[in-house]
Amino acid sequence: MAPVGSYEALTAAVQAGAGSVYFGVGKLNMRSKSSQNFSLDDLASIASTCNDNGIKSYVTINTVVFDEELESMRQLVDAVKKNNITAVIASDQAVIQYARSQGVEVHMSTQCNITNIEAVRYYAKFADVMVTARELSLDQVKAITKSIREEQIKGPSGELVKIEIFVHGALCMAVSGKCYLSLDLLNSSANRGACLQPCRRAYTVKDRDEQVEMEVDNEYIMSPKDLNTLAFLDRILDAGVEVLKIEGRGRSAEYVKTVTAVYHEAVDAVQEGRFNAEKVAEWNSRLASVYNRGFWDGYYLGRKTGEWTEDYGSQATHRKVYVGKINNYFQKIGVAEIKMETQSLETGDKILIIGASTGVYEDTVGEIRVDLLPVGKTVKGENCSITVRETVRRGDKVYKLAEAKAEANEN
Repeated sequence: MAPVGSYEALTAAVQAGAGSVYFGVGKLNMRSKSSQNFSLDDLASIASTCNDNGIKSYVTINTVVFDEELESMRQLVDAVKKNNITAVIASDQAVIQYARSQGVEVHMSTQCNITNIEAVRYYAKFADVMVTARELSLDQVKAITKSIREEQIKGPSGELVKIEIFVHGALCMAVSGKCYLSLDLLNSSANRGACLQPCRRAYTVKDRDEQVEMEVDNEYIMSPKDLNTLAFLDRILDAGVEVLKIEGRGRSAEYVKTVTAVYHEAVDAVQEGRFNAEKVAEWNSRLASVYNRGFWDGYYLGRKTGEWTEDYGSQATHRKVYVGKINNYFQKIGVAEIKMETQSLETGDKILIIGASTGVYEDTVGEIRVDLLPVGKTVKGENCSITVRETVRRGDKVYKLAEAKAEANEN
């Protein structure tokens, strides 16, 4: 289940083999301020893309909803039904009850903090799929899925309830995201999708009695590392989990493609008996190349406290550097013309070409031509052409990939 915050990310998720995607529309979702969100007018196009590619589509309506927002919520649910979106992800009873009354499938959000089988029995009246709280251990998740099978706990569809868990991406220091720090400090509520992430900053700790002040070195004491469960994905599947949820609706298209592809490959490997430490190391190297705050395994293996980031922002091993846009594409000969708007491009550079219909195209630059003549390097202001293996489109953005350490040394 891949996160989608743009058309580029949607296409990237399809390319990577996602079984489903989830996204926000308007303001009533938990990423309403931190990521690009779609509008009601986008639903038909999104549904068409998903249906054409045989994947499911989920709209998040998972914030706290106030009376004055009920009509907007109903309009969104109605649009979900009209456009054949698969389901809504919800936590507020107003959303749950209205969606059910309209025959719209409901999935329970992590905001419901489902931590035990009694909660599953209750929410089974409304939903076929439930996200358990992120603080559960894998043994606790397995006990829940075992009880679902033994007791034959079924959702509204008549099928056994499916359990979904987060397997990768950002974690919050608060219990399943129920944080009030942003609201208290900055009057911007995380529970309304408007978290300004004060927890991600560096802090100085001060003893008010002794007036001793300490700067915490190498750790952002309220900013957890990102979740990464790849090393024990076989145990997650063995625990009866049926939906693997990747966090990151505010992340880039290449993040979505890389992370989704890695977990898709890993699931296939588990199911085919090819899952091993060597492959995990290779997959983790790919995961480290895109946005991350460092990795840890979350609470699934029994930890009681988190691991904290050592630096601000991404610790990705690679950075993308914008160089220009696609001016033209000549399909018969497989050549793309690039308008170089910044930086330079050399043969041997790794590149990404990203666009709404293109998704994420990855390649290594072979021959470069400027004014039809082969060159080793092209620079800002020039029009150049390169060969490409797949279709790209006018207006697609072109980036080169640079190693993060090398980039830092240059600066």
